[in-house]
Amino acid sequence: MKLLLLCAVLAVLPVTPSAGPVPSRARMAKSWRLGKGWHGGSWEKKHHLGWYNMQKESGSGEEDPEPSTQILKVNEAAGKSPFGWPPLEFGDIAVDPLGNADRCASDRCRWPSAANGQVMVPFEISPNYSPNERAVITNAIQSFATRTCVSFRPRTNERDYLFIEPQNGCWSFIGRTGGRQVVSLQRNGCVFTGTVQHELLHALGFHHEQNRSDRDDFVTILLQNVMPGMEHNFRKVNTNNLGTRYDYASIMHYSRNAFSRNGSPTILPKPDPNVPIGQSRQFTETDITKINMLYCSRGTHSRPLL
Repeated sequence: MKLLLLCAVLAVLPVTPSAGPVPSRARMAKSWRLGKGWHGGSWEKKHHLGWYNMQKESGSGEEDPEPSTQILKVNEAAGKSPFGWPPLEFGDIAVDPLGNADRCASDRCRWPSAANGQVMVPFEISPNYSPNERAVITNAIQSFATRTCVSFRPRTNERDYLFIEPQNGCWSFIGRTGGRQVVSLQRNGCVFTGTVQHELLHALGFHHEQNRSDRDDFVTILLQNVMPGMEHNFRKVNTNNLGTRYDYASIMHYSRNAFSRNGSPTILPKPDPNVPIGQSRQFTETDITKINMLYCSRGTHSRPLL
């Protein structure tokens, strides 16, 4: 009887969560620049790894979600957390507070090629992923080498390299920025083949398809349906389109309801508004063509220039 009474008392007692330290913006910024994220106190347990319910575990074997939808979903949730660094433009493109996410102004933003035309991008993967998650990331990385002259190789002592780690959200910088360059793939929500490919394409220098310079010929942006404060995600960028056609199916194209305030479309294809957009789960032939056009010289590699 005493045991039952004790259990009843414990059941109604309030549970006070431990209050982890709240990081200052300056401290978060410093951690971001070092590629460390924030792991103080109870914030890591509640926010960094398990706070966002993405309805399915990354690499679970189910059909992968559409990258364009999943990325915005994860990053929208991340925006509600105290992790506001780095600043993001266009949904998932990280920028230095003193810079922007526009096209690289010089070849220094591209990863260098060897004498034989091959481009080798050094990378490291954080040990904070599970073996299954690491396999998903590795397979997505290897998919580039099968169709292009770009390969990703484990880093030895290179100064410039990609560091793939589970920070908060799915994001990447545009092109080579120098030094240790973080590509964030949050464990709960970002570790899918298409999402990895999407963020690595940013790291190679590619922007979103709906932001390219000639997009007004192919889509209509309905700003009246865009969430207040999110209009900047739809501005055009002075992109080098490499002579390629606009690709509605590109893995870099967001869905028709991206950043919608009311569930109505924010992006409509034209002349046919019913053309599917933002549904690819891996890169398309045009995505591959762009990589080869930007990085691969005809006759210097064994893979076909598409």
